[in-house]
Amino acid sequence: MNAHHDHTGRHRSPSGAELPATTTGFTEEPKITLRGPAELADALPYLLGFHPTDSVVMVALHGEEHGRFGGRLRLGIPSSPRDWAPTAERLAECLVEGCERRGSRPDGIVVFLCQDPAEGESPRRVMERLRPFAQKLRTACGALDVPVYEALCLSDGRFWSYLCPDSDCCPPDGTALTPTGTSVMAAAAAYAGIHVRGSLRDMEARLRPLTARAMVAAQERALDSASAALVRRILDTTERRGVRDDMIRLAQRLIDRLADHPPLAEPETSDARDDALITHEEAAELIVGLQDRRTRDRAAEWMEGREADLALRLWRALSRRCVGIYGEHAAAPLSLAGWVAWSTADEPSARVALGLALEADPEYVFARLLHQACNEQLDPETLRECLRGERDARTQADVRRATGSRTAARTGARAVRRGLRARVGRPGTTQGGRSTGPGSSEASPSAGPASTRRGPATRPPTTRRGPATGPGTTRSTDAAGAGAGASGERRAARPTSGGTPGGAPGDGPSTPGGAETSGQGSSR
Repeated sequence: MNAHHDHTGRHRSPSGAELPATTTGFTEEPKITLRGPAELADALPYLLGFHPTDSVVMVALHGEEHGRFGGRLRLGIPSSPRDWAPTAERLAECLVEGCERRGSRPDGIVVFLCQDPAEGESPRRVMERLRPFAQKLRTACGALDVPVYEALCLSDGRFWSYLCPDSDCCPPDGTALTPTGTSVMAAAAAYAGIHVRGSLRDMEARLRPLTARAMVAAQERALDSASAALVRRILDTTERRGVRDDMIRLAQRLIDRLADHPPLAEPETSDARDDALITHEEAAELIVGLQDRRTRDRAAEWMEGREADLALRLWRALSRRCVGIYGEHAAAPLSLAGWVAWSTADEPSARVALGLALEADPEYVFARLLHQACNEQLDPETLRECLRGERDARTQADVRRATGSRTAARTGARAVRRGLRARVGRPGTTQGGRSTGPGSSEASPSAGPASTRRGPATRPPTTRRGPATGPGTTRSTDAAGAGAGASGERRAARPTSGGTPGGAPGDGPSTPGGAETSGQGSSR
């Protein structure tokens, strides 16, 4: 039972203790106490790093006397009420088990349901429509002996409490949210250097395929041509190395081109300018080339400093060019975008990109392992070290080939991979086979545990599920994919003649109700 018994709106646990104290976004200082649903609602964007849209967010609280924010999880709200019960059960289990793996079972949970009204719908109607989902979340948490201290609905700039019976504290028509940047929480976040990146919808828009009809048609033609020209060469063991080298040189040329044009202040304008700098043919060639694991893993080495910023712009631009039936191909550039964002300490953007990669292809092991490692808050330096080791090993191998030496030493990179495998297991699965990230962050829409089957060297765009990408210079699932021991990327499919699309790859199954995973410190 939640109690707002005093008219000051102080928020208390069932034992009477005020809730909560500090957020995990702050290290030592400042520490801030949040009292009442209004301050909890205002804190949500700072907990996640962005304003969630169409999302259920669950945040763990630790310590009854002075509640401390712990693990958090975000998922797109399932569109069908039939999915609410299994989704609630899995999310509760995911959050509690994730916190336990990190060393502390939560003492309580705060639930947020965030959804703007549909056309002709009022915000209060949204709140009432989602009330059964809030109740199922409370029931699921209660079944694990973890109470829900507060459940809030945020819609169209207002919020409601599902648990507060006091109309003075929580009126029936809701309460207006505090204007952005004016609250105590905003001041504390600014002091701590925490940046809110806008809405989840805006962040995703920078990564989703372009929709202009003329652009889509031209890009699809270019992708058809690139597939016909490259897939056969990538599958040919005698030509594969040359194709990989060509792809890396092309990526370097595009990065150098972007370097001559610094990003603009307005993200939308900057993205449009980046799109104009890359031709349809260049984008298509690199998109198809990145379906090979070795090429993709070598591209992941652009992960630090100014190179990382430029690479992120390139991967975003390529993600936007995976149009039409080539939507599934976006898993590779989206995963690279997620990796670079995580490597440069932008976890909210990393989770958005990795969530969309899993939406494009739920079986893409590289994205799933990165997503899990990000959610478990592993140090990306471990992965950077692994990629540096692989890069050094490749350089040494080139020298040995040039000198005729047959001596090989890849011990360092392999030792790192073994350590990563020991730290990150296979991604978990949710109800219906979809995987869910640990309680510290995002639930992902990937389906089932990571495959260990080996497939051909690339995924030609010739079937709905293309063949698994081939072994890379680094084994992607070991080197950049958080080190789990999945040696094959995806199930294989037979290419059709001529390399033209024989099916419709594209949107893989999403999380329950069609919602996707993404975003910082939450689950999707």
